[in-house]
Amino acid sequence: MSGHSKFNNIKHKKEKADAARGKIFTVIGHEIAIAVKQGGPDPTSNSKLRDVIAKARANNMPNDTIEKGIKKAAGNVDAVNFEELVYEGFGPSGVAIMVRALTDNKNRTGANVRSAFTKGNGNLGSQGSVSYMFKEKGQILVDKEDCDKTADELMELALENGASDFNEEEDSYEILTEPNDFSTCREALEKAGVNMIEADVTMIPENYVSVTDEDAVYGLRKTLDLLDEDEDVKAYYTNWEEE
Repeated sequence: MSGHSKFNNIKHKKEKADAARGKIFTVIGHEIAIAVKQGGPDPTSNSKLRDVIAKARANNMPNDTIEKGIKKAAGNVDAVNFEELVYEGFGPSGVAIMVRALTDNKNRTGANVRSAFTKGNGNLGSQGSVSYMFKEKGQILVDKEDCDKTADELMELALENGASDFNEEEDSYEILTEPNDFSTCREALEKAGVNMIEADVTMIPENYVSVTDEDAVYGLRKTLDLLDEDEDVKAYYTNWEEE
């Protein structure tokens, strides 16, 4: 994600998601299918599926749609042929971009992602070309106005359940975990009644890059908009400090 105002960035992404609800539901549907294939259809024994269900509910996916997705995947596990792919590259001004995709057609997805980079005057790189600039972390964001706990209470709860870092911002709290501790921490917060505006395993840049050239900013927005529109793209991460 880009910029230091993580809460505002999430709100911006959710506004875009609301305009493309079909894509969000499609991506989550694919995630449900993969989780079921890997760990079975019972969320009580499949922590990955529990996480995806929580993500689905956070994005206002109807419960019957979630249940239908689980039953469909469980009824024909062999038909679940989605795989997760990671692409790495550079946008204008050397901005690092990582893309995670869920696809049943690698050729189609690769061509679309490459086209998004090219149209924004960037280029795809080799595996490892930008991933070293990011750290994989579980990230949970909580809206201050929607939280009935004090910062100290929330921090204590998070740290007791596997959080590795806690940050207080003007309008939100950010909780970070190691990827393996994410499910435990998220579930503890859920049981404690903490409403989360975002909870996912993500890639966080070590450092951010500021871009002032108007043509470069236009190219970056072009690339990211095209990635947003692609139904195969699950998420993208950049080190662009968006103004």
